[in-house]
Amino acid sequence: MKILVIAHAHPDFSVGGAEIAAYNLFKALERRDDVEKATLLARTDHPSLGPGTISLRRPNEYLWRQDIGDWFRLRSAYQNTLYVSLRDFLREKKPDVVFVHHYANIGVEMLRELRTALPDAFIALTLHEYIAICLRNGQMVKNKTKRLCFRESIEECNICFPEYAATDFWLRKHYIQKHFEYVDAFVSPSEFLRQRYIDWGVPPEHISVIENGQPKFEFDEAEVPRASRNRFGFFGQITEYKGVEILLQAMHKMRPEIRKSMVLEIHGANLEFQGQWFQDLIEKLRTPLIAEGSLRWVGPYEPHELPRRMRKVDWVVVPSIWWENSPMVIQEAFCCRRPVITANIGGMAEKVKHGVDGLHFEARSPLDLSDIMTQALTNKGLWGQLQNGIRHPPTYADCAASYLSLTHI
Repeated sequence: MKILVIAHAHPDFSVGGAEIAAYNLFKALERRDDVEKATLLARTDHPSLGPGTISLRRPNEYLWRQDIGDWFRLRSAYQNTLYVSLRDFLREKKPDVVFVHHYANIGVEMLRELRTALPDAFIALTLHEYIAICLRNGQMVKNKTKRLCFRESIEECNICFPEYAATDFWLRKHYIQKHFEYVDAFVSPSEFLRQRYIDWGVPPEHISVIENGQPKFEFDEAEVPRASRNRFGFFGQITEYKGVEILLQAMHKMRPEIRKSMVLEIHGANLEFQGQWFQDLIEKLRTPLIAEGSLRWVGPYEPHELPRRMRKVDWVVVPSIWWENSPMVIQEAFCCRRPVITANIGGMAEKVKHGVDGLHFEARSPLDLSDIMTQALTNKGLWGQLQNGIRHPPTYADCAASYLSLTHI
């Protein structure tokens, strides 16, 4: 069969989890004997391409210039190009199966055009967060207050965005759902996200859970035994939703003698692109910890550097303050055989089993995170017990096989 993978970005230009998952699926499909040809079509906003243009990046990998013109309805900025360049591309490639790994930055109308140009193809859409449900960046966090949002309703959406009427949100929901009807199957990387979309209106029999695939890391060096497993690490984007400030506040709440017996490393990027208030908060929190020696601000990293860096710490901390779906960093930590300390909400709580392969703390609570990190430091046998409970996530090949099982071809 011939398979097309569509992504909302290419990892050459963007390193988010969804685009990396899409690219890894594409490469795994390329390696299968039962796939005649796999093709990747990745959205870009690179100015070298005109609106709607599709250009070859490398063999079987194409870039497609698209943008969103209406984030409220998730509509494309270049409507006419959907009818011309995309349709021509699809008729040339003639895929039997299309795996769509997002519609953000592209537009939900793409789903209609896929069905129009490929009436007999199998189309599956992977849902990576809650953007169809929630106008606030798909995070299901209350506007202004940043409180967690536990359910979708047009009334509550209207409270978050009073510039839109409640009827506008009703129309938005049904507009998106109408385009979702062109899809044969949905994929969710977590059961938590699956249930959110079922509550929103996706029939439960049409949505399956398939975890994103991960590599099999090979390490030349053996695990170094240490008397104290006292090294903690954060890996990822430094934004106001990833909870770095919660982690730093937790450090400040530790007893000084406990804090001085440990080291926290921050491996991350993009702090300079956040609001000034957030930059000032992080600076205020990190400066005394760095001076004390309990914090090392290591900085950004390339994907190939992650395994080596992660193996140098003992615990990976994931303190996000929103309903993460399936954070790639948790799977990466398990590939490196590192227990995870994570917030007890969303896909984070699902992926990490408390007391088995990691520890949970009360989301958004620096005090509880401080207690859990202290427990990790002082309970001498805990690290080994949790490491023994780690199971390797599905591989790229496992993930590709699960996707193909949906097609019944």
